[in-house]
Amino acid sequence: MTDAICPCRVIDEDKRDYADCCKPFLEDGQAPPTAESLMRSRYTAFVRGDIDYLETTLAPGTRDDFDKKAITHWARQSQWLGLELVSTEEGREGDDAGYVEFIAHFDHEGESYAHRERSLFRKIDGRWYFQEEANRKNQPIVKGPQPGRNDACPCGSGKKYKKCCGAAA
Repeated sequence: MTDAICPCRVIDEDKRDYADCCKPFLEDGQAPPTAESLMRSRYTAFVRGDIDYLETTLAPGTRDDFDKKAITHWARQSQWLGLELVSTEEGREGDDAGYVEFIAHFDHEGESYAHRERSLFRKIDGRWYFQEEANRKNQPIVKGPQPGRNDACPCGSGKKYKKCCGAAA
């Protein structure tokens, strides 16, 4: 996969190779320098089924509800179609927090989804972490059928739908 376009870049005009984009974070242990680069690498981790990376990039204190089995099933049963970056607010190398809004396109069990999310990222001890979905309580984020109560939440938090985005419904 090192010569392929990075999964986080499929829809972008910037079609960097995986080796020059997310590989240093997913395989070489480098820390993403910005909130956006962490968000992109987390999307690529979903595509590759790298559930350990998803878990370790959750902010400390947010991992208690991470359902590894459900996330593994959901990530591997989905066909990941592309990522659209909508906006970033702060989250640069010198910042301690930032927001990234994106749309992840995927098919799951024969249904197409466009998952739109605005996520909060925080830098703790020099590393960026996914803190929470910032728009969870305000608007629906999944287009298409809603997941079941005990399914992995499509937002990627690692929690069950009923304890995450489903709690707002």
